[in-house]
Amino acid sequence: MYAPIPMVPGPVTVPASIREALARDYPSGQIDGDYFALLRSTERLLASLMGTSNQIVLMTGEGMLALWAGLKSVLTPANRVMVVSTGVFGDGIADMARGLGCSVETYALGCDRTIGEKDLEALVEMAKRHQPHLLCAVHCETPSGTLNPLELLGRIKEDCHIPLFYADVVSSLGGTRVAVDDWHIDLALGGSQKCLSLPPTLSFVSVSQRAWERIREVNYQGYDALLPFATIYEDGRCPYTPSWHGLAALYASLRDLDDEGFEAVFRRHEEVAKVCRTGLKALDIALWPQQDALLSPTVTAARIPAPYTWPEWQQALRKRGLVVAGSFGVMQGKVFRLGHMGSQAQLSLVRSALACMDEVLGRRRMV
Repeated sequence: MYAPIPMVPGPVTVPASIREALARDYPSGQIDGDYFALLRSTERLLASLMGTSNQIVLMTGEGMLALWAGLKSVLTPANRVMVVSTGVFGDGIADMARGLGCSVETYALGCDRTIGEKDLEALVEMAKRHQPHLLCAVHCETPSGTLNPLELLGRIKEDCHIPLFYADVVSSLGGTRVAVDDWHIDLALGGSQKCLSLPPTLSFVSVSQRAWERIREVNYQGYDALLPFATIYEDGRCPYTPSWHGLAALYASLRDLDDEGFEAVFRRHEEVAKVCRTGLKALDIALWPQQDALLSPTVTAARIPAPYTWPEWQQALRKRGLVVAGSFGVMQGKVFRLGHMGSQAQLSLVRSALACMDEVLGRRRMV
């Protein structure tokens, strides 16, 4: 389906510079020296964007591959996991850890909230009681349009001597500041299809020295294992056929962001998000999160305006070229989402989306 006004929260529109990189022919990346040279250059830019000096592992597969890779590579069934959940994706990580046989405790808030200093005492108490081997959280809860302050959890990780901190930054990286080292994150997990504006072809994990030590202890083997990537430069080959096309496209994306300047990119996302939310308010469309929740600059979650049902609202917008997304869990049928991330973080695009909604609502008011 052609979407003149694409506003889904990933996979986002793929810009020309990335399509050009994807359209070329490349040699075999598994054993080619030129591939490894490009890999090093891409990893350096990605590490800069992530705010880390840690090694970056790039894997062929969408963001869920990184999420599973991080858990399976450092956990055994005897381990305890603490998950801070403010939505569908946080709950999902807890389910994944339980599926691996781990003992999981969840600090769960509603899908319309984010953690803050007010939660500090309870979080510390849970950490001291549960004594987790791994602390997990999601930075941007895309289904809810919220952003968790991971720096707060990084402090708890250090103060409570939690061995490892695992953070999903799939929908935030490239749209807002991520500071892996400053926030004491041992495993930061990302994907290519959100703010980096690629198809869902790559995932990546930044791995701390402490995490590498644990990875070697667990010695997990599998397609989603991190361990085989520990020595790829020494071995001169990848553990499986890599996506040279995906790597070249990621390098093109990161070069574009670097040329614009990372801070300028973050400001652009903030400005577009503000215009989007101000415009929704003017249309009497309420945001989903509570007033004191921290909102993500990459996605806005709003309540479907009465008297529309989600299918009616979606169809009315699509007829005018605007494609948005619904949501999941308790938000299904109540919430729609606008993805202003990556290539879609453009004022002109958001203004076109708002004009489209205004036209739909105006027609309804006239009936």
